[in-house]
Amino acid sequence: MKRIRNRRRNKCFVTRIRAYFLLAVLLSAFWGNVCIEETVCYAREEVIILRVCNWEEYIDLGDWDDEEVIELENGAEIFGENSMIEDFETWYFETYGERVKVEYSCAGTNEDLYNQLTLGDSYDLICPSEYMIMKLMTEGKLQPYSDEFFDVAKEENYYVKGVSPYIRDTFEKNRINGEAWSKYAACYMWGVTGVLYNPEYMTNEEAATWSVFENPKFYRKVTLKDNVRDTYFASMGSLRRDLLMSEDFRSQPDYEEQLAAVMNDVKPETIKEIEGSLQETMKNIYSLETDSGKADMITGKIVGNYQWSGDTVYAMDQAEEDEVFLEFAVPEECTNLWFDGWVMLEDGIANDDRRQHAAEAFVNFLSRPDNVVRNMYYIGYTSAISGGEDETVFDYVTYCYGADEEEEETVSYPIGYFFTGDNTDAEYVITTTKDQLHRQLFAQYPSQEVIERCAIMGYFDADTTKRVNQMWINIRCFHLKDTPVAVWIISGIGAVLVLFLAGRSLVRRIQSHV
Repeated sequence: MKRIRNRRRNKCFVTRIRAYFLLAVLLSAFWGNVCIEETVCYAREEVIILRVCNWEEYIDLGDWDDEEVIELENGAEIFGENSMIEDFETWYFETYGERVKVEYSCAGTNEDLYNQLTLGDSYDLICPSEYMIMKLMTEGKLQPYSDEFFDVAKEENYYVKGVSPYIRDTFEKNRINGEAWSKYAACYMWGVTGVLYNPEYMTNEEAATWSVFENPKFYRKVTLKDNVRDTYFASMGSLRRDLLMSEDFRSQPDYEEQLAAVMNDVKPETIKEIEGSLQETMKNIYSLETDSGKADMITGKIVGNYQWSGDTVYAMDQAEEDEVFLEFAVPEECTNLWFDGWVMLEDGIANDDRRQHAAEAFVNFLSRPDNVVRNMYYIGYTSAISGGEDETVFDYVTYCYGADEEEEETVSYPIGYFFTGDNTDAEYVITTTKDQLHRQLFAQYPSQEVIERCAIMGYFDADTTKRVNQMWINIRCFHLKDTPVAVWIISGIGAVLVLFLAGRSLVRRIQSHV
């Protein structure tokens, strides 16, 4: 069975346009000099500048090796020679006859991105996560997609024709102030959160609960995320375990809404409960981390890691090269269904039809099935695009995870809910190896049973954000209060000694130059 090979790079690709800008200035000066009052001057059309901000390592940068050509059953050959940005610029000119240059930037977190916008950074198209999309919609900062973008008759409208029915329905039924997400956001990547674990030290049953981070068996061997949103969610899952697992709760006709209400509970007394619970959890975990958990799992420093499904695939692929086989579990209480989506900023688009057309074309270009495969191969995350009538994406999933003919232990894994909206559709069943029930395939396309117990994290208003952030500060500083007085005294003496020696050294240098 072929394995997906993740090609994430440790850098952010930034398009360089300084040379083009200088050239434009020179040409402008030239035409200004040769044009006279009685003569008509025919200057070329201005290049469209499209300012895009995305997450780091979240798009195909090209430069694939020759042996990395992906040959699919439907005859498609996928290869990333150039960066996706370069290929888009070429495609746009060939398709629409206008030049576009992409100024491509990266952000580290949703909060960093929001702060950049608050401080005056200007973008046309950005790719925040679901709760930040909700926040930006609430604040009226987004530009709606045009009617033309949703026209299925247009050949180049790959997004509307190829988005997964499951994703489409999710974006249409979720609303902010009565308006559907789908009016302002086009989903890019999606997934769930769970526990990446080493089966040599942790069983699936032990990993499949949010309480694993409090389990003394794994003292200093598990990590949580160093951001308040994800860790708050995990703690809530553990704190409300009895309720979430009760049959009465799960059998309610409005279970989905009730689950979301529980997992997004931010009443002051609940925040206080979460703080107390996390203070105890902090005593058991190895650390809070953002990106180091993958490497720590591979090296064996830890045996369990709270992880996003896309990074789970990356960690599994990398560990496999060292013959370490990690697995993924989704907590039985519930999980978080997350999305990253392309949204246009109203201030950036600024009623410029040409710029909005380029932004929407960028989304469509990334949604073309062959480009979907390129991005999924390169970054390891799961695209929101199923491909519609085009079988390229499904063939790629089969290419990655389909069992070889000589495999003896195989299982059927249905993913019709994603591709057609019908999980009983026999055309969308992967015959795979048994281990994939806990590995990459499961991480990229969770079972429908998992999907049915997902909750989407909502956004916090200003007052709630202040309370939650204060709680997080208390958690982060909690261990400082437990530090013995003797340690503080020794540290203080050490600091004074360092300053004293540094002062003596400075005096000697001054004296030597007198």
